Amino acid sequence: EAAPEPRSGRSAALRARMEERLLGARFRYLNQQLYTGSSRDAARLFRTDPAAFHLYHRGFERQVRRWPERPVQRIVRYLRRRPASLVVADFGCGDCTLAASVKNKVHCFDLVPLSPRVTVCDMAEVPLADESVDVAVFCLALMGTNLQEILGEANRVLKLGGTLMVAEVASRFEDTRAFLRAMTQLGFRTVSK
Repeated sequence: EAAPEPRSGRSAALRARMEERLLGARFRYLNQQLYTGSSRDAARLFRTDPAAFHLYHRGFERQVRRWPERPVQRIVRYLRRRPASLVVADFGCGDCTLAASVKNKVHCFDLVPLSPRVTVCDMAEVPLADESVDVAVFCLALMGTNLQEILGEANRVLKLGGTLMVAEVASRFEDTRAFLRAMTQLGFRTVSK
């Protein structure tokens, strides 16, 4: 028969479980804020509370760790099969996994820098010239109520014939067909889904 766990060990385990639950709750709250506010609201939120961005990404990492495949890895495989000369814009790049995984020049944009490679900006106003990139990527980063502005910005920086890649959780869209129709109205053509 095993000896009972010492009181301090049980307290530490309880504390760890409670901290995990609090992190999960705060992540869900921040995620809700990002989806229900504009990109400007998100920029303001993280400017006033930079620690919230780090907490959000800790929660995000915990969540995607449980998935059978990380969507960024599919995008990495896609880019590795294409010429390394293609220039990429990664909207909502997080920790710059994409940039670190390919030979292409990758412009990394996010609201807070988790890496020195990140250019801090609102995704609706990235500091790139018109028609300057071959591939624009939104990997689990298509958030906010001003998606038309954000996707319009991706369209602005893409070269004619460029590729927009969107990897998103299916539940994010109430109607996938309506989203694809809206993408067509923004000037995109669906090549694969």
